[in-house]
Amino acid sequence: MKDKIQIALLSVIAVTLVAIAVNQFTSGESKSGPVASRPVAAASSAEMKTANSFDPMANNAQPVDNTPKTTIVFDKYDHDFGNIKQDTENRHTFSFTNTGNHPLIIESATGSCGCTVPNYPKEPIPPGGVGTIDVEYKPGRQENQQTKTVTVVANTEPKETTLRITANVQKVD
Repeated sequence: MKDKIQIALLSVIAVTLVAIAVNQFTSGESKSGPVASRPVAAASSAEMKTANSFDPMANNAQPVDNTPKTTIVFDKYDHDFGNIKQDTENRHTFSFTNTGNHPLIIESATGSCGCTVPNYPKEPIPPGGVGTIDVEYKPGRQENQQTKTVTVVANTEPKETTLRITANVQKVD
């Protein structure tokens, strides 16, 4: 009975792989580009729009970001806490200005580990407006020189900005 189940599962996997392969060869696109000798029937404009629409599986295509871009400038991109003790709470505020012509929308701000937690504005920052990102660093039992980052994702070019904090974490006796 166990052998029959294994054979049935292998059969399902094989059929799935064949279906994927057939879909790859008949989708009209390959990893090296369009298929040159594929016959094309006359199609309506609606059919052409559907055929040329975004296919997230084709060539690892990414959706186009049409959000108006702006620029952001931080007063400082790095902060050194200096010597701090283990198991302490350390806070720093990074100040920034929207130097572009469109509202600044921060999508996320993420610490490089759980010990680094940023808090960022959720509302759009108007052109010329200022804002802050508060970062709390709790080293826990970490020791010695530490470098952590906060990655800010916004409607800027480039999309990501990296802030850095450093500290020399001293062991508590």
